[in-house]
Amino acid sequence: MHISKRAEEVQASPIRKLMPYANEAKNAGIKVYHLNIGQPDIPTPKEMIDVYHKYDEKVLEYGPSQGLDKYRQSLVYYYQKNNIAVSIEDIIVTTAGSEAIVFALLGICNPGDEVIIPEPFYTNYNGFASMTGVNLVPLTTYAETGFALPKADNFEALIGPKTKAIMLCNPGNPTGTVYNREEMEMVAGIAKKHNLFVISDEVYREFVYDGAEHTSILSITGMDDLAIMVDSISKRYSACGARIGCIISRNKPLMAALLKFAQARLCPPTLDQLAATASYHEISHSWLPY
Repeated sequence: MHISKRAEEVQASPIRKLMPYANEAKNAGIKVYHLNIGQPDIPTPKEMIDVYHKYDEKVLEYGPSQGLDKYRQSLVYYYQKNNIAVSIEDIIVTTAGSEAIVFALLGICNPGDEVIIPEPFYTNYNGFASMTGVNLVPLTTYAETGFALPKADNFEALIGPKTKAIMLCNPGNPTGTVYNREEMEMVAGIAKKHNLFVISDEVYREFVYDGAEHTSILSITGMDDLAIMVDSISKRYSACGARIGCIISRNKPLMAALLKFAQARLCPPTLDQLAATASYHEISHSWLPY
């Protein structure tokens, strides 16, 4: 018996492949700086940890497939604080941002379809694309220009009959580049012109420095049917092990379709959602109404 072609071709994570070498070096007494993995070294909020310690329900039950209403409502207020207007119906909680990206690709692409993506990009996007049968079409950016997005003509030269989306990571992983509003407006203009989705991975929203401002794809006018945002608490709350993310879009038919994927995997982690809710509530209580 042979394994599937998909299983043979999916990329092993270069990030994780380095771990045995790092562990070997540590065992030899060598100080290791983990530049291969984005694990924050600040403490996870006490409010989150307290939820795990104090949970006393007799049964840890299934939750709703789209996520707990209390948590999704917390996200609504969080995004309002960041000038992003969404409703609870626009949000599906996922098992980390990784599942959100897989859902997005499954929801908008057929096998063999293409997604344009600026490179360098987060290496695990390759794995997600292989899992979903999607072909990533890279558009190279350069250190000499601060990894800024190329002009619209460069994007449009890559658009073909199988192109379904442009995918961005903003702020960028691994470059750290923050795309400004003009760049995001340019991408949105291309998307509207060619009827393409824009998948915007905004996990690093808070990691913006030197006077730069983050621009969400959901803040761009006229993108309600085309914008898909991916997010996660992993970096925001130094809670990478909690595995709580979300996918957000105002496109109602798309979200109805994505809910079926969410139902197929039953529900995201209940206890981790409660912990995330506590962080949004306690740390940002000034803008939460409860």
